[in-house]
Amino acid sequence: MILGPLLFLIYINDLPSVINKNNNIILFADDTSFILTDNNREDLLLHANSFLKDINSWLDNNLLNLNFNKTYFMEFKTKKHHQQNMLIHHNQNYISNASETKFLGLIIDETLSWSQHILQLTKRMSTICFALRCVKHSLSEPTLKLIYFAHVHSIMSYGIIFWGSSAIVNRVFLLQKKIIRIIANIGPRDSCRDIFRSLQIFTLYSQYIYSLLLFIIKNKHLFSTNN
Repeated sequence: MILGPLLFLIYINDLPSVINKNNNIILFADDTSFILTDNNREDLLLHANSFLKDINSWLDNNLLNLNFNKTYFMEFKTKKHHQQNMLIHHNQNYISNASETKFLGLIIDETLSWSQHILQLTKRMSTICFALRCVKHSLSEPTLKLIYFAHVHSIMSYGIIFWGSSAIVNRVFLLQKKIIRIIANIGPRDSCRDIFRSLQIFTLYSQYIYSLLLFIIKNKHLFSTNN
């Protein structure tokens, strides 16, 4: 048994106790994230610097140091927001502002457009598309379908409830249709609507709706109902 991760979790077990109830902390292995909210930007800046001071006090008490070179903050805002970046610091050490970050396999940007995540997703799907085109004459349709679910469906469905409503999500759907046509060995201009049914594969948009429904069913306690 490897005790390192367990001992680490025990060591930081009381970290959430220093967090204000209005804030959220997300602990995943050795990665820690905090979500801060406030009614206006000025109060948020004061809140963030005060919060950073509390975190550093906890770190000092536990003989730990914050690596400012690997610590970033992201301010979520609208696309028309042009205010200057906030200055969050402690003892003359400033935390860099990031316009995007990778969190648990999802690339989150400051406007929640999901453009970078979709860009990376389409790059991976394009690579898989090329590989399938190279091997389609050597493999049967069931085998190609297995490859689809292992290498396309797995990445396309991951986190889709977050990025599935993006304005540029159609780019993913176009690649999905191209891959489906390769599996079914039909032309690039042939309709693949019936192919999705015969292969029993959800379209991107159907997968998005299905994933949303599953999330709601599993998390009914998060939603209010009309009696």
